[in-house]
Amino acid sequence: MQPTADFDSAHLARSLLRRSRQGALATLMTGSGDPYCSLVNLASHPDGAPILLISRLALHTRNILADGRVSLMLDERAEGDPLEGARIMLAGRAEEVVEAERELVRRRYLAAHPSAEAFVEFKDFSFFQVRPSGAHLVAGFGRIVDLSPAQFLTDLSDAEPLLEAEAGAVAHMNEDHREAMNLYATRLLGAESADWITTGCDPDGIDLQAGRKTLRLDFPERVTDGTSLRKMLVRLAGEARAKT
Repeated sequence: MQPTADFDSAHLARSLLRRSRQGALATLMTGSGDPYCSLVNLASHPDGAPILLISRLALHTRNILADGRVSLMLDERAEGDPLEGARIMLAGRAEEVVEAERELVRRRYLAAHPSAEAFVEFKDFSFFQVRPSGAHLVAGFGRIVDLSPAQFLTDLSDAEPLLEAEAGAVAHMNEDHREAMNLYATRLLGAESADWITTGCDPDGIDLQAGRKTLRLDFPERVTDGTSLRKMLVRLAGEARAKT
């Protein structure tokens, strides 16, 4: 089904990926191949792909190690009838994170789930990344569309300087600019005032979180390095302060 004229499916898919902190993970049972579904916590890679921290003692992990094909359902957690909210089903493969990316993935996951600090270094726990092959998005009646990864993942090919600057930028914002983040949340995104922090940034925007609440602030233009990120955040803070 094609999206309606007022429906930006790719934007909604990207937002759901960035804002989701839990999802239903479907794996294939070893031996029988029967479907198995479990609830998992997740965060997002800078490209938007889901990151999982799972124990090798868990059945879903044993299933993945035998056959990496998975699906992952994420939803908006809308109040009232949950079927009235947007949801996305990703299909793809779950792959263990390589050592070269572990620090980046670890930092982003713990920013989203600080309580995982207590067990992240346990020997049986490992990070996995879901590499999507496609997505099925449902956002209400007449708003159902299939998407390719190129439509909902963020291109990082020119963003290495930004990835290198991300950790420092996130720490700086959280330590020195909480007021600006609250302004982003309340005046640019219409959220309630809270102790908003940023959990990550990427070329397309920044992710904000206050307790269990999450927001996505998209940039009006793509940024690919630390300097352009700083300028963008100053610009958005000015726009937020100008709003009444």
